[in-house]
Amino acid sequence: MIPKEVFDSYEPTIGIECHVQFKTKTKLFSGANNDERGEVPNEATSPIDFGLPGTLPVLNKEAVRLAVRAGVALNAEIGKVSSFDRKHYFYPDLPKGYQVTQLDRPIVLAGHIDAPLGDGGTVKVRIHHAHLEEDAGKSTHPAGADYSLVDLNRAGTPLLEIVSEADMHSAAEAKAYVQELYLLMKYADVTRGDLSQGNMRFDVNISVAKKGADKWGTRAEVKNLNSFRAVERAVEYEMKRQIELIEKGEEVKQETRGWIEATQKTVSQRSKEDAMDYRYFPEPDVPPIELTDEYIEDVKKGMPKLPAHLREELTAKGINAEVAETLILRDALTGSTYVATVLAQNTPDAAKFTANFIANRDVSYVENLAKEGSNTGELPSAAAFGAVYALRTSGELSSNNTDALLFALRHDVQADPKALAEKLGFLQENDNAAVEGIVAEVLAEPANQKAAEDVKNGEMKAIGFLVGQVMKASKGKANPAMASELIRKQLGV
Repeated sequence: MIPKEVFDSYEPTIGIECHVQFKTKTKLFSGANNDERGEVPNEATSPIDFGLPGTLPVLNKEAVRLAVRAGVALNAEIGKVSSFDRKHYFYPDLPKGYQVTQLDRPIVLAGHIDAPLGDGGTVKVRIHHAHLEEDAGKSTHPAGADYSLVDLNRAGTPLLEIVSEADMHSAAEAKAYVQELYLLMKYADVTRGDLSQGNMRFDVNISVAKKGADKWGTRAEVKNLNSFRAVERAVEYEMKRQIELIEKGEEVKQETRGWIEATQKTVSQRSKEDAMDYRYFPEPDVPPIELTDEYIEDVKKGMPKLPAHLREELTAKGINAEVAETLILRDALTGSTYVATVLAQNTPDAAKFTANFIANRDVSYVENLAKEGSNTGELPSAAAFGAVYALRTSGELSSNNTDALLFALRHDVQADPKALAEKLGFLQENDNAAVEGIVAEVLAEPANQKAAEDVKNGEMKAIGFLVGQVMKASKGKANPAMASELIRKQLGV
């Protein structure tokens, strides 16, 4: 165990490479299906993906467009001329023995993102560049077997590798960066963004050194992390591991490590290669990409609203930062329309009501139903939220019945909110005369006389008991606030 004062005397330096799979119909250089979901191994392929002799690549122009969209989302300069190179290494799921990628002339140049931190601040992370490349296949190593299986369905999938500068200095900053990167790529609509399927994968480079040191420590790279939490935990583990080695007088090796989720530890995989080991040279079969100013401007004009813009709009509606972040992230993760539903409300109060219900009630309700395997239904429309808010503010719905009505509307989205509330018995009785009669009957009951006398004598806690009796007599339909007021009136207090 490292003493806290020793641990705090070190500072990590973190840079992250992110591989983003594009959601094109076909692969980067072949006409094979780019959606491997549901495909049997090695079926979503073509001779080009297998690297067969005599095949020639043809560049997917949609992948180029998505790369430019991603670059715009990264506040980056777009390379007017970019070109491909061959990166050589041997691995069973790389049939050609090289990967077609970009080295000296990438399509996306320097940029930056501002990632929100939980404490209300931000971390600015510079983007060094982002380059287009083809993905490799996938190797599977069956437990206990003396062989491996290769599936090339993923081979040739268009990737954008986004390379950050080493601008992060804590696990929290690393997590904030990858989460914001995920949101940007999802809202830019360049990827399906299913982290569990590896649509975005993070390689974290981390080194530690004494605070104030004039050079960084030796870095280790943790490969293929596919969740924000895994990035945060891997950085925390590597910090402790590397500090312990240094404190023992041992060296930190430059190596590639893997993250083991079950043990929450990193393990050594191989020594880290340098660029010279890959024997890069220009790809002779794919000509350079040349982009005009007009093309780049057209892509910019077609960009949707990005997270920073949505945060501003939600803040203008009076939504606090934490709730806004929940809405933005949930929309990205689930494909829901939470943000649009909130922004469509006519007043700030209605927007806050909608946002707070979604963030504090609906998210957990849907998650619980999903865990049970139940139908989660659909999010009620913006108009339905507005109608329910009107019922709540008019006193026709109690707080509990407001939630219950909105959950019911998830499973009957075409229903009129007021009609459904009436059908389910959720509407409160707001007729003064009707509630007054029920109050009179309750106060006349011999069993309630002591509570009534207590109220007359100034023991106001007893009103709660009497209100409960009114609610019971009205079968839950009396407005509690009205009942409390009428009890006071009839008792003369």
